[in-house]
Amino acid sequence: MTLARPLPASRDPLDRWRREFPIVALTRYLISNSLGAMPRRVREDLAAYAEAWATRGVRAWGEGWWTMALDTGDLVGRIVGAPPGSVTMHQNVTLASALIASCFDFRRGRNKVVMVDMEFPSLLYLYHRLRSQGADVVVVPSADGVSIPMDRLLEAIDSRTALVPVSHVLFRSSWVLDAEAVVRRAHAVGARVALDVFQSAGTLSVDLEALGVDFAVGGCLKWLCGGPGAGFLYVRPDLRGELKPRITGWQAHEAPFAFEPGPIRFRSDGMRFLTGTPNIPALHACRAGLEIVRKAGARAIRAKSERQTARLVALADREGWRVSAPRDPGRRGGTVAIDVPHGEAVAAELNARDVVVDWRPRAGVRFSPHFYTRDSELDAAVGEMREILETRAYVRHVAARREVT
Repeated sequence: MTLARPLPASRDPLDRWRREFPIVALTRYLISNSLGAMPRRVREDLAAYAEAWATRGVRAWGEGWWTMALDTGDLVGRIVGAPPGSVTMHQNVTLASALIASCFDFRRGRNKVVMVDMEFPSLLYLYHRLRSQGADVVVVPSADGVSIPMDRLLEAIDSRTALVPVSHVLFRSSWVLDAEAVVRRAHAVGARVALDVFQSAGTLSVDLEALGVDFAVGGCLKWLCGGPGAGFLYVRPDLRGELKPRITGWQAHEAPFAFEPGPIRFRSDGMRFLTGTPNIPALHACRAGLEIVRKAGARAIRAKSERQTARLVALADREGWRVSAPRDPGRRGGTVAIDVPHGEAVAAELNARDVVVDWRPRAGVRFSPHFYTRDSELDAAVGEMREILETRAYVRHVAARREVT
């Protein structure tokens, strides 16, 4: 792969957003797949939350807090192609996924759940536990540790399948799933699809309504630059009335302030899928990132991501390092994992030098540029990794890890 000259910041239309993210002036921040950079405005938004609590007290609930889980969901919806009222905010993807699973009865009729072995472990743990409720959980393995054989995945989805929870982009390898093919196959046999867009929303163009998925889960933590505690759930509006989640709470009640004893009478709108008290501080913190990502534009962000991940692949190839990511840019998300000797220790040394990355087993050192990243930072980061390997500067981290274990 040919390595072009770095694009000057003056020619990058997205470079103007760098000033909104303080950490990029302090580090080479290449870990947006794990935690997106914090927008400068978040301090003001959290201060506004504190001021409301301090001066308005309980009245703040009626002055915006009560509907924030739905209002903030609409901000997410504008990015992921979901209609108003179809996205609600939750603490994390695991809980949002558990809420989806609670809509199904796996003890009768359809009881098959089809997954892939490259899912984030938290979801594998969750769905494996459904076996105790009668679910037949079928896990399709990866053959190469990067992709999933689509023919085997589609073949596993049959007339016994109730739910197909799959990631749009695999966290470990950044491989992009053919979500359209999965939805088409699942709907042909009467199954539902729950698409995890945690690693795609904010770095790929995502249109949930166009894809026709039944559910989607994700979070603001990563590419949406919204911080922890702000997961989200999309439910296709025409399905809303037929679903009765067993994980529920008073916000989902038709008349929550009547404080009636059970059973619940479900709301008919998007708040039907809420539970208890929402995470108000996290909802304040995530809004700035959502607004910036929307203004920057999904197409522009994706185009830059494709160019910069291609650059990382070319830089790794030049060094003779193995890349644990798809070669096809159309099948590659926003992360490139580079597998080098002593990768965990190398990542630790990079972080000590303010090159902020992470490492994952069976993948390597993960580099995740975003729309605020400059080409020159990628070149410099790979240069640092080469120097660390050549000088064996990683050795001190190997020794430190031995002392810990």
